[in-house]
Amino acid sequence: MLTVPQVDAILARMPRARVGVIGDFCLDVYWLVDMQASALSVETGKPTHPVREQRYSLGGAGNVVANLKAIGVGEVAVFGVVGRDPFGDTLAGLLRQLGVDIGGLLVASNPITWQTLTYCKPYVGDDELSRLDMGNFNRLPDGLAADLLAKLEQRLATLDVVIVNQQVIAGIHVPALRTGLDALMRRHPGKVFVFDGRDFLDSYPLAWLKANAHEALKLCGIEKDPLQMALREETLDAAARLFARTRKPVFVTRGGRGCIVQAESGVTEIPGLQVIGATDPVGAGDSFLSGLSAGLAVGAAPAEAAQIGNFAARVTVAKLKQTGTATSEEILNIARNSAYIYEPELADDPRRARYWQGTRIEIVREVPCDLRLGHAIFDHDGTVSTLRQGWEEVMEPVMVKAVLGPHYQSADEGLYHKVVGRVRKHIDQTTGVQTLVQMQGLIEMVREFGIVPERDILDIHGYKAIYNDALMEMVRARVARLKNGELSVNDFVLKNAVELLQALHRAGIKLYLASGTDQADVEAEAEALGYAELFEGRIYGAVGDVAKEAKRMVLERILGDIGDIARQVVAFGDGPVEIRETHIRGGLAVGVASDEVRRFDLNPAKRSRLIRSGASVIVADYSQLNDLLRFLGVPAGA
Repeated sequence: MLTVPQVDAILARMPRARVGVIGDFCLDVYWLVDMQASALSVETGKPTHPVREQRYSLGGAGNVVANLKAIGVGEVAVFGVVGRDPFGDTLAGLLRQLGVDIGGLLVASNPITWQTLTYCKPYVGDDELSRLDMGNFNRLPDGLAADLLAKLEQRLATLDVVIVNQQVIAGIHVPALRTGLDALMRRHPGKVFVFDGRDFLDSYPLAWLKANAHEALKLCGIEKDPLQMALREETLDAAARLFARTRKPVFVTRGGRGCIVQAESGVTEIPGLQVIGATDPVGAGDSFLSGLSAGLAVGAAPAEAAQIGNFAARVTVAKLKQTGTATSEEILNIARNSAYIYEPELADDPRRARYWQGTRIEIVREVPCDLRLGHAIFDHDGTVSTLRQGWEEVMEPVMVKAVLGPHYQSADEGLYHKVVGRVRKHIDQTTGVQTLVQMQGLIEMVREFGIVPERDILDIHGYKAIYNDALMEMVRARVARLKNGELSVNDFVLKNAVELLQALHRAGIKLYLASGTDQADVEAEAEALGYAELFEGRIYGAVGDVAKEAKRMVLERILGDIGDIARQVVAFGDGPVEIRETHIRGGLAVGVASDEVRRFDLNPAKRSRLIRSGASVIVADYSQLNDLLRFLGVPAGA
């Protein structure tokens, strides 16, 4: 994977990039209807649809251009056709505003044969009414196709990469243009053309192909329902077969599972990226294509350029209710905080699990046999302690009430369950991170639903205080029962957790407790459960600053002390943060897929989440203590 400095260096070269885009330039029109001003039409007797607000944005090849400019590409030239109509004027105006060369944007003179490809979307509130489409009956004259190709060829020598976009059947890719463009590519074999289309997928064999998994399979004669998953193995095979046909690089996108790059240097699998919160996939393919092509234009290798595209798509899927773009700054920020999704097939299918020497210790990826462990990092809640078991059930109603505000009691059933679903997804996605980060997401949800007035929205500390009060009431009651002898330590720790800590401590391994819980609380709870002294002061919790993630800080501190942490550091955790941070730094990440209610046995949902976060090993608990110590290279009787 690209390092942050490598991503930064590629993005810094973008102002020197020169990219051409030939394709179906479209206009998306949004009419926001306000029925409060509706009246009955005198002519028809039907209610009018008064438009309070209208918005216009580039679609199709136009959105690719918008993404290229957002990334910072210095020179973009467009080659397409618009109609002699107001929508064509608007589309051309939007392109001019971006500062691109529209010398290749031709105007069809006959409105009967060509209208600007326009999609008018009336909205009443959040409901989209029936769309009105322009251009469905377009027929591009052969002469206009020839003129368009001539414009492209005249400009070709000044371009680093040409993107070929095909969006609609009634677009520019008529037989005459397809034949002519294929011939143009053959006349210029050294020029890079990147094709992305919905139809005519095999029309440009000399182009570098960008396709989604289902399109790649279709090109190989395999038809799959769009709702049916394209398997990793068959997608890899399709990419290899397509490359073998043309010896040109092939880029196959797999949605949230990343992409596959097949090139002369071999095959590269680029993992997907985790997204916390709601997503909107509209335009993500255009962002990937733009990032990929821009990277190629500045000399990045195919797999490197695909990673830029992957980052760009990750930015745009988090932008809701818009065809978003990704800036260089946003891409770099994703690279700095990349949360890759690892081994999604294994995570989703426990039948693929492999176990170590007849134990229940699952091996996700090969672990070095010469471990020399000197440091062991433990998350607290769900990894060692279960004092806070059920925190999700405490957080959920707090968040639901915050989102619904004064309408908590009166909200209809549909809205209530919609909010509950969003809250549960957010809690699941943010398990293991600081509570303050979870509250940041809560504020975004409150604003997203728009029920609570802006003046009444609390800050992250205000919402955290409400949650913490409810949670600590539960924790204090449990600690009281522990202290008065009603319950024992074993009622609030995972099976053999304390014994594992003791064995590692006896072996001379330094123990660290790193938690998203507040520092004072995690210290008090470790003390109450009787193992605080084993950490010898190395207990770290949240300090009220979202920029200071305890688990990341501990890893950085160890890294600074010993340098390379490979073979020397193991981290145990049931949340994605400690697992991901350990994995990307080269340490051994042991995912603890614990059932916190029973305090032993596997929680399948946790297993899936931890594998996706980068765990190399999965355990459900520490019941096979001697086997686990042997696996780690630690003498059981140390």
